Amino acid sequence: MLLQRLIPGIRALTLALTLVGFSAAAQPEGWQNLRQQAKGQTVYFNAWGGDPAVNGYLDWVRHEVKTHYGVTLKLVKLADAADAVRRIQSEAAAGRKTSGSVDLLWVNGENFSVLKQAGLLSENWAENLPNWRYIDVKKPVREDFSVPVDGAEAPWGSAQLMFIGDKQRTPEFPQNAQQLLELARVNPGKLSYPRPPDFTGTAFLEQLLIVLTEKPDALKTAPDPATFEQVTAPLWRYLDQLHPFLWQKGKTFPPTPARMDRMLADGELLLSVTFNPAHVDNLIARRQLQPSAKSFGLSAGMLGNVHFVAIPANSNAKAGAQVVANFLMSPEAQIRKADPAVWGDASVLSSNALPPVQKAQLEALAPKSQHPVPFLAEPHAAWVSALEHAWLQRYGSR
Repeated sequence: MLLQRLIPGIRALTLALTLVGFSAAAQPEGWQNLRQQAKGQTVYFNAWGGDPAVNGYLDWVRHEVKTHYGVTLKLVKLADAADAVRRIQSEAAAGRKTSGSVDLLWVNGENFSVLKQAGLLSENWAENLPNWRYIDVKKPVREDFSVPVDGAEAPWGSAQLMFIGDKQRTPEFPQNAQQLLELARVNPGKLSYPRPPDFTGTAFLEQLLIVLTEKPDALKTAPDPATFEQVTAPLWRYLDQLHPFLWQKGKTFPPTPARMDRMLADGELLLSVTFNPAHVDNLIARRQLQPSAKSFGLSAGMLGNVHFVAIPANSNAKAGAQVVANFLMSPEAQIRKADPAVWGDASVLSSNALPPVQKAQLEALAPKSQHPVPFLAEPHAAWVSALEHAWLQRYGSR
């Protein structure tokens, strides 16, 4: 309770310490030069705009970078990061090597792989930023879906696939894939998952593949057409058993996790899914779920990743984009983002690298309604489209 009463003052102190700390960075002269270049620049930040909490947080970021750095942040809200990727690709094809329409992009996974492979990203900048010193390098911050980052992305959030259930309706949560199947069998029509290619729906397929396949090492590299069926066969056998017991008998699927949240709240489903372990706290705080709701995962672990921001090679405001990326990694920004009342997105910082006050504040914001489970690394980025294509062939037309 004392910490909660002190939080407003702590936040102000945190920002002051963060700003002072920048001048003590390993390369202060380079950082000061970058800040000077960034002042007055306009940064077009293309980011997913599908969640009010995310949009509210980014509005705060916009105000902070304007106030402290003189950078104007223009938020371009996307339904899918692939839309911005296509725009960047089109500009490159047209020979537009400068003055690109995207200065900073929220991206990871397959989209990052596509841009990096095509040489369309600025590289070797992220680890030179002052706030990199706070990053938890034990998390996969130097690879993205098994693709080396090479300083082309700055981490700014961590996510893990989790199920959401209500202990009053489901006293015993499933701890493995077979128990999940059994829960569906005894509660026909009460389980489902988002329809791929929804990001969370595809992540659900990846999660099952990781725990079911007999050849897990094959997931570390791009799928081999010669072995794809063999590697994925246990997944399709499992889904063939599961689907008849799902909502609508597996003939149709909820379009988004948000729809599943509403179905869970209405009693239509027993479980929902999320890529944010703190999401259940947000739903409880908004009185969309009962306090008995919890997030949980399988005992073997759940799929997790880090999300990043990247700077296109033809960005018109590279200095400003780096200043924004550095602020997104700051203790002040990360602590605010981790607050379930604001967003509840998990931090990429190591709390042990922070001063005592900030360390206590960040650790106090850990999700309260989560049953922690091990963090499973995601397969190579190429598995996303391969699994989506195979799923749609098997089940998409039903």
